[in-house]
Amino acid sequence: MANELQALIFDVDGTLADTERDGHRVAFNAAFVAAKLDWVWSEALYGELLAVTGGKERIRFYLEKFNTEFEKPAQFDKFIAALHASKTRHFVAMMQRGEIPLRPGVERLIKEARAANMRLAISTTTTPANVEALISSTLGSDAMQWFEVIAAGDIVPAKKPAPDIYDYALEKMGLQANQCIAFEDSLNGMLSSQAAKLKTIITVNGYTSEDDFSGAVVVLDQMGEPGAPCKVLQGNAEVTYLDLAAVKKLFQA
Repeated sequence: MANELQALIFDVDGTLADTERDGHRVAFNAAFVAAKLDWVWSEALYGELLAVTGGKERIRFYLEKFNTEFEKPAQFDKFIAALHASKTRHFVAMMQRGEIPLRPGVERLIKEARAANMRLAISTTTTPANVEALISSTLGSDAMQWFEVIAAGDIVPAKKPAPDIYDYALEKMGLQANQCIAFEDSLNGMLSSQAAKLKTIITVNGYTSEDDFSGAVVVLDQMGEPGAPCKVLQGNAEVTYLDLAAVKKLFQA
């Protein structure tokens, strides 16, 4: 007897909303201006920086690979932490102004899953403050309570592509990987969910459309809506738009 689907586990950045290019990147640049740094992360450069997950880790990667001339201050860890905290404040303010909407189909699927008493969780490398800003500004102030577990940020030491953040969410929910399905948008995300043995649905974005998603249950351009279907990019599934019935079917496939 096949396992019955018990929970949906969502990544945040790029999956729930297109936060990377028009959100995090813009907030990083605002933090650099505030710190009187002449750094500018263009859309193309940011695409390369996305090879590394986690904001503080991304700043380090930038200095190691793209800005090697920069003289690191004595309190380097504190410098990075302060820069990242400033960036988070800028990002949260953008969210509160409603500048970043959810991707097509996300709100519909989450609300349908809730109505069906499906358990919901979040598993992300972004900070808890960023998660709360996005969820509250798009789904409403009480929506954080819809998610049984919010596994976010530095709650585990190893970030995606390590499986730790998914393992943490599963442990907190008391569920096995074969009772849940993950939603991701990037290769690092999928490597993380797959290492945690989760079946994974991918919805790509502009930065991840060329990634190799071998092993995903299905790869879609977006979740789609009844009047605006999604495109199946990989996988032999027939999906017009991602509703709970389609998700259950993909889970059982």
